[in-house]
Amino acid sequence: MIKHIFMVALSATVLCSSCMDNFLDTESPSKSSSENIFDTPVMTEAALMGVYSSMTASMMYGQKLCVNWQGVSDVEVGSNAFNLDDYNQTNGDTGGMNFYDDPYNTTTTWNDIWTFTEQATMAVDGIRMSPAMETEDRETMQAYLGEALTLRALGYFELVRWWGDVPFKEHAASSDLSNIYIGKSDRDTIYSHIIADLKEAVQYLPWQGEGTYNAERVTRGFAYGLLAKVALFAGGWSVRDGNTFPEQQLEHHPTISEMNGFFVGRPKNYQDFYQIALDACADLLADADNPHQLDPDFEEVWEKVNHLELNPYNENLFEVAFGEGQSGDVGATMGYTLGNGVINASRGMGGAGYASTTLYYFYSFDPEDKRRDVTCVFPSYEIVDGVAKETIRLNPLGVSCGKWRWYWMTDDYLQRLEQATSRISTGINWILMRYSDIYLMFAEAQNELHGPTEVESRTGLSAADALEVVRTRAFGAGSSKVKDYDRSSKEAFFNTIVNERAWEFGCECIRKQDLIRWGLIVDKVEAMKEALCLMYDYTFPIKVFDKELDRNDIPTRVYYKYEVDRPDYIDLSSLNLNQDMGIYEPNENKGEYYVNWVPMQVAIDQNGRRPDEVNDRYAETICRILVIGTGLNASYDYSELFGKLYWGSAAQAEFAKYPVGNNTCNYRHVFAIDYESVFESQGWLSNSYGFRN
Repeated sequence: MIKHIFMVALSATVLCSSCMDNFLDTESPSKSSSENIFDTPVMTEAALMGVYSSMTASMMYGQKLCVNWQGVSDVEVGSNAFNLDDYNQTNGDTGGMNFYDDPYNTTTTWNDIWTFTEQATMAVDGIRMSPAMETEDRETMQAYLGEALTLRALGYFELVRWWGDVPFKEHAASSDLSNIYIGKSDRDTIYSHIIADLKEAVQYLPWQGEGTYNAERVTRGFAYGLLAKVALFAGGWSVRDGNTFPEQQLEHHPTISEMNGFFVGRPKNYQDFYQIALDACADLLADADNPHQLDPDFEEVWEKVNHLELNPYNENLFEVAFGEGQSGDVGATMGYTLGNGVINASRGMGGAGYASTTLYYFYSFDPEDKRRDVTCVFPSYEIVDGVAKETIRLNPLGVSCGKWRWYWMTDDYLQRLEQATSRISTGINWILMRYSDIYLMFAEAQNELHGPTEVESRTGLSAADALEVVRTRAFGAGSSKVKDYDRSSKEAFFNTIVNERAWEFGCECIRKQDLIRWGLIVDKVEAMKEALCLMYDYTFPIKVFDKELDRNDIPTRVYYKYEVDRPDYIDLSSLNLNQDMGIYEPNENKGEYYVNWVPMQVAIDQNGRRPDEVNDRYAETICRILVIGTGLNASYDYSELFGKLYWGSAAQAEFAKYPVGNNTCNYRHVFAIDYESVFESQGWLSNSYGFRN
């Protein structure tokens, strides 16, 4: 696979010059500079490669934005999210809901995203002023302008999503410093600029597959998709600073209370943004030249990207390009677990150390949904009794994200792994958007404006039709499950969309931000915590997403066998993950094995009976579940939940030992940055809770 971002190193240096302290120093006219770098198509393309290369920084899509900051949702959990020592810490990625973070991470990530955005802005300015725009190269230069506009829009989009109201500059930094130290712009103003950039970009950009444009470069399909996504966020709920921006045309969330001048709000004309999203998706879906399709095999999407191959159906609208052994942490820090010592490797990979999911998410799936066993993985490949083989990973709070698996990777990488003494970069591209997102954003916007069944004229699709395109791949054509969802009303169908996006995009760094824009993150995280507590308590019924589970749906033991032809791999069809088959002793001589499942780990004995007295492990497990995400609210009341639990009083007494909430404000942005910290401190950052680097 061609990795464009490693073609030209010079361009990144040139474009970074405006961010350096010595950017006013005089240089030789023979050197490349921001004044001449855009004079020709060749130099302009090289400069754009420099912008792309900035996206691979560890503090951007190299790790933080795609792994560490998955954070807490009802799908993904961040590193050590259930750790009783770290859940509320103030100096790492492990704090509740990432409310607090290591100043190095926040500062560096802010700097890296801002630098990337500034580089893209320089490219926009440089291309617009390029003499090549008035030559026979105009069409090529316009395509480059489309790329630069889209990349700038992406940069500001990430800044607004993570920090809220931030400084906005329409043009790159000027030599007289007049637009360097500026105040915050409200996000609605920034969103309007982003939307304008993307509407212009789609006019210039080529389709994926035209010339040298593949999934590793911005193309028209991704620009349409990003326009739709930005519009949905612009019209969605977010934390608003009523102290700094009091005079805005916003409606307040009906159930989330204001605190200290901060509130959850959205524009009163939010449906206008849904129309923008609908138009963007419809224009893409209806275009006869559109080269994008869903890969009919969901697993193949991930096999290909792990093997450093482009998707043959162009499902991936845009991938951040990494280089094997050079950049990219996906697969090494999240994914299927490869243990130390396996295949002669001194370094393991994958697992659930940085980002993972939970048993709650696993049980939200219909057992027939093909996406479940691709996304959620229980086996891990370990040394067992001196032999390399799969075993069942017994961590219901840290289920591996199976979209990244060592055995799908290149032979070259596995050879590197054999000699590795430290983590090595996988080179796996980070998929920023897939084509299935277009169908589901279309369904969401069409439903909001016209309901689930009205047909949109350009596409000939209703919201329900678009949803079923995605569900057909999940269940197979002709399956009754494709239409097994609630479309009885606009409200019911919205809930269907909320669930479908969870199943389609699990572990892809989408869910947390989706829940924020829907105003649902607290409700969904709390629902997850309650269900997990009841699972461990072995108390029913349990509500998981929109279905109820009874006692027979969650086994006390999981039985399994190994494959006949590959005896080191577990036969996944033998796992009784959705049915309690009772307790019996398997015969290992016949290749029968078992592991104790959730309730037998902490709440009941080997015979399925509750012990007379609560054990420490039970109370600790309940506490671990309940502390997750407690940085969101100033207080929680779990009295009703404790009343349902068999040993609720013991769990409540243990839970009382841990501080809950940050006691400052509710529902803040992940990294809430004060006015002076970003714009006047000239290098010093502090957040709303007073922590300073």
